Amino acid sequence: MLTMERQQVDSTHDISYYAKDSRLTGEPDGKQYEWREMIEKYRQLGRPLTDDEAEKFRIK
Repeated sequence: MLTMERQQVDSTHDISYYAKDSRLTGEPDGKQYEWREMIEKYRQLGRPLTDDEAEKFRIK
């Protein structure tokens, strides 16, 4: 019979250690986009938009 040893898990550096302000992503860059239109274009093309294509949907 196999015997498995219980491993100690270091829980001192869980997600709450890194996400001090509840964000799971980086700082926002302040850019806003027309998301519905971008998603529709994505569906039409069948591929992710390039940076230039996405820039056309940016709210200025």
